[in-house]
Amino acid sequence: MAAVSMALSRALAARHSAHHLQLHHLLAVSTSPPRLPLLPRGPPAGIAPLHLTRGGGTARRIMPVCPRLGSGGSDDLAPTPKSERTMTGFDLASLWVGLVVGVPAYYLAGSLVDLGMSAIQGVATVTLANLIVLATLVLTAAPAVTHGLPFPVLARAAFGVHGAHVPAVVRAVIGCGWFGIESWIGGRAIFLLLPAWLKTHAPLLKPVPGLGASPLEIACLLVFSAAQLVVIMRGMDGIRKLEKYAAPVLVALTSALLAWAYVSAGGFGPILSLPPRLVGGDFWQLFFPALTANISFWSTVSINIPDFARYARSQTDQVLGQIGLPLFMGMFTFAGLAITSSTEAIFGQVISDPIELLSRIGGPATRVLAIFGITLAIITTNIAANVVAPANTLVALAPQTFTFAKGALATALLGIALQPWRLLGSSESFVFTWLLGNAALMGPIGGVVLADHYIVRRTALDVDALYSEEADSAYYFQGGFNVAAMVAMAAGFAAVMPGFLHKVGVLPTMSKALVVAYDNAWFVSFFIAGAVYSLLRLRRGVEVKRQYSRATSYSY
Repeated sequence: MAAVSMALSRALAARHSAHHLQLHHLLAVSTSPPRLPLLPRGPPAGIAPLHLTRGGGTARRIMPVCPRLGSGGSDDLAPTPKSERTMTGFDLASLWVGLVVGVPAYYLAGSLVDLGMSAIQGVATVTLANLIVLATLVLTAAPAVTHGLPFPVLARAAFGVHGAHVPAVVRAVIGCGWFGIESWIGGRAIFLLLPAWLKTHAPLLKPVPGLGASPLEIACLLVFSAAQLVVIMRGMDGIRKLEKYAAPVLVALTSALLAWAYVSAGGFGPILSLPPRLVGGDFWQLFFPALTANISFWSTVSINIPDFARYARSQTDQVLGQIGLPLFMGMFTFAGLAITSSTEAIFGQVISDPIELLSRIGGPATRVLAIFGITLAIITTNIAANVVAPANTLVALAPQTFTFAKGALATALLGIALQPWRLLGSSESFVFTWLLGNAALMGPIGGVVLADHYIVRRTALDVDALYSEEADSAYYFQGGFNVAAMVAMAAGFAAVMPGFLHKVGVLPTMSKALVVAYDNAWFVSFFIAGAVYSLLRLRRGVEVKRQYSRATSYSY
């Protein structure tokens, strides 16, 4: 461990010294802050000593007061060394296959049909939404690829070394909610395979007072959660291996179900020719909330994509891999919409719940195979999308207590404690309450992060300062909190929260403008937060200039 730590310290020292020498030269030429490339290929390379000297005085250790490595030995938040940045574009695209081909994505596609969209309308809505998400993914992941940093560390540049815990906790709580929802769905899949005598035993099916779920359902949830924890404890390497090998299996199983729909419904003609139940103004009234819901579906991943992109080999691999989202999501959405639409032609009613659909088709062998596919889909999606961010957040909050594995365990327990059976309701509650509510929370965070990095700082980043809790650190701000970021984030929340309160019944009446704002919650909160933050920061002058002016006070 000592040798590894020393090697890491030398690599970080070399990068830090070369970075500041380059900045010193830039500032000598121009008084304005440097405009760095939008997607830089990597940090400047160079060789430098382990220590810096401030004004000819006492040598200062390059490692900051707040260490990159937790005092308990955890290095989960340390910059990823070059030797571990091995994720190719194919690896990242495979990750997206595992994320996309999941039961919640199927629920979302089915919900659009259930709410009145045709298959063509649904595919167009989902594709447009995911192209928008793609732009935020690439921009958010770029600094992570350059510096090898996870989201909890990158967030310190905008929110402060302590303020970064606020958006991280918000994102983590939402991730826990998603983990619980997907685990509940997985538990229902296990329930479907139980013998008939057990599923009809009355004492096991009676809801527990105060919980609203039966002992047998809760037991299935706990078993499925335990199975996921076995995979989680293997860490990021285990997750990446599972994603790579699970993706082909998931595609094959989805294709088989689509083939069943094609044969049973008499081809895609009857499916695609079904007339939309919503036309004209009724369609547009659903389109914008549906577009926002689809963006919100990936808004949490688009915030913490640095947790994965930090392992990418290059920006090229990152960009090519991210294209997998709109590509695979469009394909899977078509499959989900086609299968859901076929149920109306086959059974005479729309069945958007895949678990219910599986209970009506095939024999025991088919059910076991299908449940295996659903289980694999849920595990790959749940771990990658809903465990990594909360686990890293806990490591950032208490590095002496939590490692990634312990943080993942706490995430699973909190997800169960949130009672997911209450979070997963009808199509309307899933889209208009859960997904739009997520958009209201995640939009402001994304707006502040991107505005800070690309508008205020112009992509410049002092990696060493991100790990420093010194009062004169570039990212310490006011007591470790960037007040401008907090105000901007609150402004984004405030613009859409009245609509959310109206949707859940807290506010009985609401103006049409606020209802429309909530229906477009991600767009409204994202741009308001980003605009407010930019105005507050730029009004005081460009922060990058002050930050780098301080950096040149060191002599080398």
